[in-house]
Amino acid sequence: MGSPKRLFAALEAWFVRRTAALAHPRAPRRAMWLVPVLFGLLSVGLGQDQNWDLRNYHWYNAYALLNGRLDIDMAPGQWQSYFNPLIDLPYYLLSTTLPGPVVGFLMGYVHGLNFVLLLAIGRRLLGERAGGARLALLLALSGTCGAAFLSELGNTMGDNLTALLVLSSLLLVLRRWEALQAWSAAAASLMLLSGLLMGLGTGLKLTNATYAAALCIALLLGLAAPLRARFALAFTQGCGVLAGMLVTGGYWWLEMWERFGNPLFPQFNNIFRSPLAQQLGVIDDFHLPRHALEALFWPFVFAIDVGRVSEIPLKIAAVPVLYALALLFLVVLAVDGVRGRKAHARLSPRARFILIFALVAYLAWMKLFGIYRYLVPLELLAPLLIWILIERLAAPGRAVRIGGWLLAATTIVVFPFDTWGHGGWASPNFSAQVPPLARPAATIVFTAHGDPPMGWLATFFPRDVKLIALAGGFPESPPYLERIQAAVGSRPGPHYVMLAAARSDKENSLQRKRALADFFGFTASTQGCARLEKLARRLHADVKAAAEPGRACTLELPQRYLAGLPEQDRALMQAARQGMRRYGLRIDEAACKTYPAALGATPFPFRFCPVTAER
Repeated sequence: MGSPKRLFAALEAWFVRRTAALAHPRAPRRAMWLVPVLFGLLSVGLGQDQNWDLRNYHWYNAYALLNGRLDIDMAPGQWQSYFNPLIDLPYYLLSTTLPGPVVGFLMGYVHGLNFVLLLAIGRRLLGERAGGARLALLLALSGTCGAAFLSELGNTMGDNLTALLVLSSLLLVLRRWEALQAWSAAAASLMLLSGLLMGLGTGLKLTNATYAAALCIALLLGLAAPLRARFALAFTQGCGVLAGMLVTGGYWWLEMWERFGNPLFPQFNNIFRSPLAQQLGVIDDFHLPRHALEALFWPFVFAIDVGRVSEIPLKIAAVPVLYALALLFLVVLAVDGVRGRKAHARLSPRARFILIFALVAYLAWMKLFGIYRYLVPLELLAPLLIWILIERLAAPGRAVRIGGWLLAATTIVVFPFDTWGHGGWASPNFSAQVPPLARPAATIVFTAHGDPPMGWLATFFPRDVKLIALAGGFPESPPYLERIQAAVGSRPGPHYVMLAAARSDKENSLQRKRALADFFGFTASTQGCARLEKLARRLHADVKAAAEPGRACTLELPQRYLAGLPEQDRALMQAARQGMRRYGLRIDEAACKTYPAALGATPFPFRFCPVTAER
């Protein structure tokens, strides 16, 4: 028994020594400058963002907004083509004007600013205790080591970006907490500003509505002000949320209403009943719990089977631990209530407020979405909330040790972390060769599958070409199908279909190996190529002669990685052919040609085939 205790004590002493610099009075300020830069550099190291949603609609939506495509195309980015594109504009504008690594750094840096907000929130909640600055730093670092946050670092999915507005709204309340204990003009102004920040994030990405609702309820239940004042403050905050939503989303919802009769088209069409989509609510409900018992233990369910809430294998730890501690805390409160104790008084008002916020946000998320990456703001706060609960559940000396080891485990287990897709850097950041079209104004280019996504390639065709997605997951209604037929009839052609060409899943690693071979000069001369030949077996690549000037050789995938690609192409063509038949269209397979396209350094070739009406 003594040996493990000595080992743990030695590790704790080592950790205290190694982190002693964090107790310096200037450490928080230095970390606020340094950590976002480190996240920017990490984003560069991850490479060019290639996430599925970027290739489906994030890139297309910004392009469509800037080029007036709403009345021309029909859902090239599937049903997500009609999401608010404002959130995608910064990345699109940066990527069309700056080198890819610069864009990657800027995106990572901005996402890293969540650390600054977490640090400020932690210092408000932990108070002026001894070692509080060091503790707040460590908890903020742990928060930014969450699986969902790291998986989206530097990418376009928007959860890390809008988390800045959610946390800023919370921080504003915590910083001016004393001013909110009674109704006043200053308190009303503060609530309007806090609500405005939350509303800006919700207008950009509607999944943040759960946090807006949670903040309103937390103000009602967590403030110490009289009921009338709490209601007035929460109502004022809600007005600020609505104002912020109108600033970032109002113009788009008006566009959707005027064109489709549904401001959130095509979602929630069971409410708005646009004739151009099926009468469905939230289209993606796969990630929700299936029954009440599963809902009760949901964080434990998805920690074991992460596929229930994520398409990639995230290592989720902090949120299930937080949930377990919250359940334990509620049990302790109930027991103390039965025994006539008042242990809940040990929670500070600020801590009670933020725990209510987290609980309501989680319950709303579980009811509406169930997609784990929408929990990024809560995941960022989780280590801080875990610490608060442990301090209330354990004696002071034990709480520090339990909390320290528990958070160390939930942080370390995340590594190495998965992302939503990255590749090598290249210039230009996005590229595609499209065939010359004799009559663009008479041409329609169809897509015939939802996966792999093709929306980003729509941005390379002449502006007069009409892009229409078929069999891509859009909830088509009979009037929508009639609109497709009318478009086909109004454009005499020629018409084409664009299909993804099969590519090996080893392409991304091949690009990295090529970059390293170029960097070390192996491909520049025959001598270097000879040395590369000796390494080729370890690299799982073949050395081939290169056609580019200044390069003697390059790396290619061995035949064993390419053997199944023709079969993949045939399967995709067969599925596309069957899907197109539903619309009375036939693919001329013999006339298909393959064209190069790339996102960063990673190739995404596509096939371009003539389409004719079936007789």
